[in-house]
Amino acid sequence: MWIPSKSSKLAVAVYNWKGDVRSGLPLEIGETVQILEENGGWFRGFSTKNRSAWGIFPASVVSIRPCTVKGFGASVIAEFKDDPLVREIACVLREWARLWKKLYVERETYRFSAVAKVMRELLNGRRALLTGTLTQDQTRALRLKLVAKLDWGNRKLGLELVPRRGAEAVDPEDISLVELYRVHAESAERAAAWRGTLRRTGGSGSSFNSSTLSNGSTVQSHNLMCSMRDFGHTAGGDEAELLLWLHDARRAQPLSERFRIRIARDGFSNYVDRLHANSTLFADLSATDLSRELWLVAWVVRVGRWSGGGSGTGEWRGPVARRPLGAGVLPLTEFLRIPEPQAMEKEFTFKVYQCEEKDFHQLHEMLIRKQMNKCNILPGQPNYGIVVALRLLSNASSISEAISSGATVTAKRGFPDVIMPGDVRNDLYLTLEKAEFERGGKSTAKNVLATVSVHDDTGQVINDCVWGASGCGATRFDSLVLYHNNAPAWAEQLRLTVPLDTFTHAHVRIEFRHCSTRDKNERKLFGFSFARLMEASGATLRDGAHELYVYKCDDPSKLLSASYLSLPSCATDTARANTNGVLSAFPRSTKENCIISTLLCSTKLTQNEDLLALLQWRAHPEKVQETLLRVLRLGDGLSCEELIKFLRDVLDALFALFSTEDGNSTPHSGTVFLVLVSICSLLDESRFQHFRPVLDVYIEEHFSAALVYKGLLSSVQHCAEWAAGAEGQEPIRKCLRSLGCVFRLAVRSRRLFARATGGQYEDSFRRDVRAALHALRQLAHHPHRDHLAPAQVALMCSWAGVIREVCAALGAVEAARAAVGVLDAPAAAPPLARARLAAAQEILKGPLGEDPEARNIILTTACHHLRVHLARRDELPQCAEMLGELVTLLWKKEDPDEPIDEDELDPDVDVLCLNTLDVLVETVLHLIGGNSPVLGSMVAGLLGVMELLKPAHYQRLWSHLAPHPHDRKPLKDFLMRAFLVFRHLIEQDVFPSDWMVLRVQSCKVLLAALQELAKPLLERFLGDEPPQFDSQLWSGYLELGVALVTASALQSERWVSRGGERSRMRTAAGLQVLAVWTRLGNAQLQLIGPAVGALLEVTLVGELRRAALGALVALMAAERAHAGSARRTEAALVDKLDSLVADNKADDHYRRLFDTVLMERVSSEGWREAGAAFVGCVTRLLERLLDYRAVMQGTEHRDKRMAATVNLLNFYKNEIDRKEMYLRYVYKLHDLHIASDNFVEAGCTLLLYAETLSWDSDQLGADPERPEVVEWKRKEALYNQVLQYFDRGKCWEKGLPLLGELATLYEVKLCDYARLAHTLRTNATFLDSILEQLRPEPEYFRVGFYGKGCPPFVRNKQFVYRGLEYERIGAFTQRLQAEYAAAHILMRNTPPDESVVAADGQYIQICNVKPVPARRVWPAGAPEQAKRFYACNDVDTFLCDRPLHKPPIDKDNEFKSLWIERTTLVTESTLPGILRWSEVISRSVEEIPPVEFACETMEATERELRSLISQYTADPTQNINPFSMRLQGTIDANVQGGITKYEQAFLTPEFGRTASPREAAAAAKLRRLISSQLAVVDAGLTLHGRLAPDEVKPLHRRLVERFTQLRQNLGPGLARARRQLSESIVNTPLPPVPSLDKRSHSIQQNEGYYEDGHLYNKPIYSAEEPLDQGPIMSASLPATGSNAMDPDPMSKSAPPLPLRPKSGDPRSPTRPILDREPLEEDVETRRHSRASWSEPGDAPPLPPRVSGDKRSWGEAPAVPRRRAADERDSGVSVDHHYTNADRHDLDLVESLRYEEIISMMSVPLHVDEGETPPPIPPKGLGHLSSFDSGHHENGESHC
Repeated sequence: MWIPSKSSKLAVAVYNWKGDVRSGLPLEIGETVQILEENGGWFRGFSTKNRSAWGIFPASVVSIRPCTVKGFGASVIAEFKDDPLVREIACVLREWARLWKKLYVERETYRFSAVAKVMRELLNGRRALLTGTLTQDQTRALRLKLVAKLDWGNRKLGLELVPRRGAEAVDPEDISLVELYRVHAESAERAAAWRGTLRRTGGSGSSFNSSTLSNGSTVQSHNLMCSMRDFGHTAGGDEAELLLWLHDARRAQPLSERFRIRIARDGFSNYVDRLHANSTLFADLSATDLSRELWLVAWVVRVGRWSGGGSGTGEWRGPVARRPLGAGVLPLTEFLRIPEPQAMEKEFTFKVYQCEEKDFHQLHEMLIRKQMNKCNILPGQPNYGIVVALRLLSNASSISEAISSGATVTAKRGFPDVIMPGDVRNDLYLTLEKAEFERGGKSTAKNVLATVSVHDDTGQVINDCVWGASGCGATRFDSLVLYHNNAPAWAEQLRLTVPLDTFTHAHVRIEFRHCSTRDKNERKLFGFSFARLMEASGATLRDGAHELYVYKCDDPSKLLSASYLSLPSCATDTARANTNGVLSAFPRSTKENCIISTLLCSTKLTQNEDLLALLQWRAHPEKVQETLLRVLRLGDGLSCEELIKFLRDVLDALFALFSTEDGNSTPHSGTVFLVLVSICSLLDESRFQHFRPVLDVYIEEHFSAALVYKGLLSSVQHCAEWAAGAEGQEPIRKCLRSLGCVFRLAVRSRRLFARATGGQYEDSFRRDVRAALHALRQLAHHPHRDHLAPAQVALMCSWAGVIREVCAALGAVEAARAAVGVLDAPAAAPPLARARLAAAQEILKGPLGEDPEARNIILTTACHHLRVHLARRDELPQCAEMLGELVTLLWKKEDPDEPIDEDELDPDVDVLCLNTLDVLVETVLHLIGGNSPVLGSMVAGLLGVMELLKPAHYQRLWSHLAPHPHDRKPLKDFLMRAFLVFRHLIEQDVFPSDWMVLRVQSCKVLLAALQELAKPLLERFLGDEPPQFDSQLWSGYLELGVALVTASALQSERWVSRGGERSRMRTAAGLQVLAVWTRLGNAQLQLIGPAVGALLEVTLVGELRRAALGALVALMAAERAHAGSARRTEAALVDKLDSLVADNKADDHYRRLFDTVLMERVSSEGWREAGAAFVGCVTRLLERLLDYRAVMQGTEHRDKRMAATVNLLNFYKNEIDRKEMYLRYVYKLHDLHIASDNFVEAGCTLLLYAETLSWDSDQLGADPERPEVVEWKRKEALYNQVLQYFDRGKCWEKGLPLLGELATLYEVKLCDYARLAHTLRTNATFLDSILEQLRPEPEYFRVGFYGKGCPPFVRNKQFVYRGLEYERIGAFTQRLQAEYAAAHILMRNTPPDESVVAADGQYIQICNVKPVPARRVWPAGAPEQAKRFYACNDVDTFLCDRPLHKPPIDKDNEFKSLWIERTTLVTESTLPGILRWSEVISRSVEEIPPVEFACETMEATERELRSLISQYTADPTQNINPFSMRLQGTIDANVQGGITKYEQAFLTPEFGRTASPREAAAAAKLRRLISSQLAVVDAGLTLHGRLAPDEVKPLHRRLVERFTQLRQNLGPGLARARRQLSESIVNTPLPPVPSLDKRSHSIQQNEGYYEDGHLYNKPIYSAEEPLDQGPIMSASLPATGSNAMDPDPMSKSAPPLPLRPKSGDPRSPTRPILDREPLEEDVETRRHSRASWSEPGDAPPLPPRVSGDKRSWGEAPAVPRRRAADERDSGVSVDHHYTNADRHDLDLVESLRYEEIISMMSVPLHVDEGETPPPIPPKGLGHLSSFDSGHHENGESHC
């Protein structure tokens, strides 16, 4: 039985469990589950990752952890009690792991490695936190480090910034939105500081410093822990001392005292029990100290006797002495640059150097300055030298821990930043610098030992007051002993701690002794020096160097009585008298001296005589006034530091002088007051800000003047009254700046008096306070004068402190009224206005902000001033700060247990709302378009105010803005601005994108506001007709609601954390919009445009999709009921869908749901048929829009975008007739074409638009490109642009009609002859270009797309593509495959089966097709260039031939069974057009018999020969190589058999018996064609013989011989035109073709060239050419009919220049698979052909494979013009197509001469009409069985 748990439990899965039982809950290791019920060994609950999925799981797979429970009932939430940071790291690592794997997949190596490293560090840090073995300081530092790494990783992975205070994440529900903004800003700054992007000043300026986490003093001192780890040297068998101190290299002076470590004779040994005995804490280091160039200096001093004194005995002689050994230095700058405290120690190693003893005092300076010429490394030490461990501490607990463990505190030589009143220090630092002594008649110098001790005036020694190092106090101190040196320089640093009571009579004595090396214990006194610690004036010995006299004395007993004190100690000590007797006892040599330097660090002793006179005023009461005036001047000079240092004693003295014992004033009260306010004003300066706590502590704990309050208040009153007329304003300003401190002293004094007297004279005190406040108020309201403005600013600056004390004296309400009296004073100057805002802000932070009545009084005034400044747009940063403080002050966390009272009205929030909200919205609207730095804080303030508002506040606001029903303008203006501002806040992302917590909270506030903003709209702006109904307002509201629904912060799909909450907020916003929309009623018809857009945006939310679509249908129904149709709704729906899809806000799933839901809704309406049609139309539009959007960006996908654009363009034009949308996509298609250099298609695209315009219209149209241009001018501009495109695309024929229209416009309508002339010149230029410029003929390709993976607009369809210039099928295939990278190219051109069509992949089939020109009637004399253009342009019919074999198959002659399957394709539009391709709409297939195919082949060959003969007859100077090769390919067709094979296949009796009538007619035609071709070949040979140069003669003879053999081998009916030549070269080998240069020679050497150029490898003309009736080469016939009038028939017989042959020509039928690489050979052939044609004297290239002229047969070809020397042929082949004429026999005669043959060639070749010439058969007939394969090795494919 399942038993509910008594309390919610949390457990962590410790094993993986699949949940393979009924209702099982699968668990993974580390997953957190909440347990709700128990049953034996089973639990029932849910995972915290998915709270909606409940299930059961075994108790053995989880571990229960302690937790806390929040909430109750079904909403109970349990949380672990463990460290929140530990829990956060675990959650973050789970989220990072998913993104980390994604980085690996995306190959982002750097980020992958960096994130992996941080993840490992987080795991290690989490483990360290869980162990709990770290100290508090270490834990604190580790938490900060882990938090910084978390923020870094979140930023790198694009996750949200977690707002934190210190290391703890904040709950956004526990703080106000303004506080949340500030926390975000601090967190971002801290993250930036950790990344090193912020400049740190002094190493502690970063917000990442631990001081940001402490709430105590802003001043923080640092402490450097230094521990000695090892010393790798022994002092030659003696003991040694190691002295360590911090040294300031720039000032060349020590920063700290010295710390001494003793080293035994056998070396340094650091035992565990002595670890901390060798450690010290360099304390009280300020941030300024850490920024200095600090070094750690180590002196090594040897302690022992001298060795044998040169005797060589090895004895140790002389007394034990301290002698210099070496020194080392360690730089600390890099170590101290790290701002945060160090959790772990860091070890450093540095070497020890030695030098001569005389330079030992400056050895460390030489090392720092790297002056190594006088020193060298100390011998005998290992590699490591001195090893120390350093650690920087700033936590008090860590310092206490270090001290308690035994570490010595080494103080700083000087005061710390702050000296608290209870701190007592009385130290005098003495440095024994150097001395100079006489030799005294001896040959060697002395070994001088200086002993320092402190004595009183009686000569008694003061014990334990001399400190040679920290922790080492003694009565005497012995200096270093320098061997044989009469001018020793010691640089010994001492600290003298003389008790204060004996300090005034004490003096320091330095005794000098000679340490003999002969006697072990002899230390002979020979002189002394002394210095008094107190000067005769009572001031302490001044800081600095002092040169002391050296007095001779060899008897120590003479020094016991201190009789020498009557002697002067130095040159400045001249006040001593009666020294005659003493001088005889202590003679002095003028050549001997001793130099010391002192530094006083005392809180009780001063070196300033003026300050000393004040402290000792009772000794000289008559000089008090003079002393006060001198002290007053101290505050203006450099001695003010001394004044602040003795603050407590000075204040005590001043208050003792301020009043008498009975409370009356003294003659010095006024001056004392001036000194007092001068001191207080000093504390307000930034340089003394560290001492402000000192004054606070003094007032609270040490102030005891109970009778001064009356005098202080009266002094303030007099100061305020005299301020206006006083000439010297500086004392007045000091007084006003110090008012807070003065009132605090007065109130404290009154409390002390009341405590002592039981509260007597309270009314008098109140009167005094009111009088002082009244005087200050009068000063604040005084008319503005320039000299008084600084005083008024000073008053405002201290006013908050005054009011804080007045509140304690008079009560909160009276203090608030007094505060308002000053705050309401006029403030004309900006500094005064800023000071007033700051004062109001500070007052509200004080006790008045906690009292409701007083707070309301202050708040009213503060909001008034805030409104004024916001309206003026001045002081905006301070206004934003003040607004944030007000919001923070008024914000209260809602208790979920307490019911919410909607009618509750907080008066403070009401004041804030009514006074500031409208102007605040206006200010933000002004700022939001710029880049103001105050925008973020101002927006946070606005949202914070909105967060405070409740329904009652909104109602008050509406009533305030529109108190009268007829005056709605202020309310309307506010609502319009509010809608605009809130929408901008959502859409423009005012806050950074990773501040998601703040952005979600902002959306939450705006959602609550959205509900309240609807109420005034429904109450005051709703009606059926204007002016009551305001469509502008309602549109703004709907846009705001849509912006909130689509806000990026609420898209739970993007942001993992808090996704459920965000989804709920988004749904609530959508429901609010729908709820308000339904309440509009008939007014909905006035908002169709914005409403349709809003409702469509709401449909993006899955939970609201049906409701929103239902609202759309209802709107359509309402419009139909009102207007009879829903045109407006439908048009708006189409427009919005277009922009919706363009913004990437819909998908195919959305389209299906859209269709389904709308169809369901429409089916229940009375207009279901029209509605269903519209829904279908919209669904098709969505499909096209999604196709358009789905096309990827990039050049390789440009064709897809073009196709999708055309689909949309046609839809908008043909289905819904939306001209503006149509034009939009026309321009998009135009831009795509321009980017692809498709200029012809771009021009055709613009013509689509131009065709919709009229020359007779002057209307302005909806043209986004030319909105202000009338219609006929737009058409003119379009025509001019199109003409430019046609010119660039070399499609001049298409531009001629446009030029004609423009010429008519300029001539007839406008009479603009200038533009007419320009148009006509352009027309002439186009015509010249047509006749003169060479243009490549485009290739056409059939492309079939199959498979479900293809885009819908091409799926299972066929298209004909127009290739690019010079693009062959191989390049085209590569280009298409780059666009469809996932597609498979089908290698066979047979129709694909159903398995391919229905497959999920993409399959593409490609092959060449031949264009069939449209039927045209060309007039006589039409230029060939135009005919050639229209032969392959403006075409929509194409042919595709596929060879196949039908049985029976003759292996010896495969021509017998070679059939051609000819496919005719008709496209949707002609090419070129608006696209480079067109869809195939019609397809027909027919089969061509073999004999007809042979006829087509013969006709093509003959046509090519006739063309060459005409060319070479007209221009005999051409290169003869192409002519020779063509003749050889025709005569010596030894690969495919040629005419002989045709004769054997079709001209035999057997074929005649079995042939059908069609085949028999074709065979007769073939017989005639063979005879005709023989005659043409004969004529060609004759011409070739006449033109052949000597080097070509052998080839010519070979050709003649082969031709003779061919004719002899023919049957009797075919051999009538024989001709015998005299020479026979049957047995001679075939010579090479001569060439004129190396390039033409390379043609001959190309292996297989003649094979490739064979007759049967040549493509043929297409059968779909126009059947023009006319003779062949009629210009050469005898004059018949009209042609007889031609006087020079041969002048027209030359054809155009031959062009480059094309590989993979679309008119070639098929090419077999060869053993060689045909593509490479063809490319090489074309290259050589072009090369041989490139020079003026070279031969032309090979004739084209497609031989067929587009000229009419009855027309003579044009005479080719001669090329210039620099002119090159384009290399593009031109087809010369023939048509069949009437059939009649052609009588051939043997042995005809050349002239007769030429005449005979004029006789037309007649064949049967209707017969279709077959394509030329491919070579390599033995491979015809593989012709079903569509793609070959050279990239070509054929049907």
